Amino acid sequence: MATNPLHALWAEPRPMHPRNRGPRDWVLVAVLICWSVVEAALREDMAPGPLLLIAALAVVGPLLWRRTHPLVAVGVAFGTLTIIDVGRIVTGVQGALPSSVSATLILTYALVRWGSAREAAGGLGVILFWLPITYVAEDAGLWEAVAGYAIFLFAATLGAAIRYREKIRSRDIDQAKAREREQLARELHDTVAHHVSGIAIQAQAGRAVAASHPERAVEALAVIEDAATRTLTELRAIVGVLRASQDTEFAPQPGVAEVEQLATDGRTRPHVTVTVTGEFDDLSPAVGAAIYRLAQESVTNARRHARHATQVTVAVTGDADRIRLTIDDDGSSVAGARAVTGFGLVGMRERASLLGGTFDAGPAAERGWRVEAVLPRTGTPR
Repeated sequence: MATNPLHALWAEPRPMHPRNRGPRDWVLVAVLICWSVVEAALREDMAPGPLLLIAALAVVGPLLWRRTHPLVAVGVAFGTLTIIDVGRIVTGVQGALPSSVSATLILTYALVRWGSAREAAGGLGVILFWLPITYVAEDAGLWEAVAGYAIFLFAATLGAAIRYREKIRSRDIDQAKAREREQLARELHDTVAHHVSGIAIQAQAGRAVAASHPERAVEALAVIEDAATRTLTELRAIVGVLRASQDTEFAPQPGVAEVEQLATDGRTRPHVTVTVTGEFDDLSPAVGAAIYRLAQESVTNARRHARHATQVTVAVTGDADRIRLTIDDDGSSVAGARAVTGFGLVGMRERASLLGGTFDAGPAAERGWRVEAVLPRTGTPR
């Protein structure tokens, strides 16, 4: 039983989507190289120039691919340093290596942060093999060696902590998206059930009057055709959302009309005003429910996180092709504070995307926070 968790840990792959090499990486490399040159020119207790150059390049160069090839970067840097230190011990060469060698801590962090479990184990073995050799070459004391091991252990631990923190965060985001998909699919299911019930009733009525009143049977067929078309649209939406198998709650779903119920009187702070304009006939029930859910979540977020807010304005506008929802508040919340609080924005963005729309949230131009969603009237999933 104990071997399964160990096997899973050993088989853990690299984290997905490592950050690409950016300008800051090049700046870091340039600063370390320049510092090594200045240090070699000003300090007198340095090792010979060729060793300084090789050591600096061996450590600083691999920093550029530490995320995409962490084990290779560690192997090149620490392998070269091991050869240099062994040579120093054998030949008796004195002098310190450049301070840029401390960038090995960055490589140690990156190894555990971005490498697979096997890569991390192999790379840490290389590091542990190098540490006693370099302490002999530097003629370090016991406490210096202990401190060195502690520092490298801290770098590896920090990499592991950041790695698993991001893993948990990614899992929470996926769960938030799954919950939003499930809720949307349940709402679509309720709509389809309503349409199918209507089709069944109209078909029974058509059969009952077909012989005595053929014209009424034709009218029933027209109603059935319209309801069947709507049902097919909603069924396509359900397939697109990939509904989870949960118990369905057959309850009336809120729509655009219910958005007006979010308004408050002047005695409540912040004061919520709602404006609904445009045409909302033949609006997909899924879109109407989504507009309400997005507005409800945005108003709740404003009440919780908009500091000193006195006014929240909700505007819903319907035109021939799409529905636009805009929520503004006049709070003084710190930019980005709401984005990192929970995963409400993740769920709202997922819901809008599933219905073929767009979602954007962020600080307003002058003050407060703005949420804006645009959904197609038909709610066609992407």
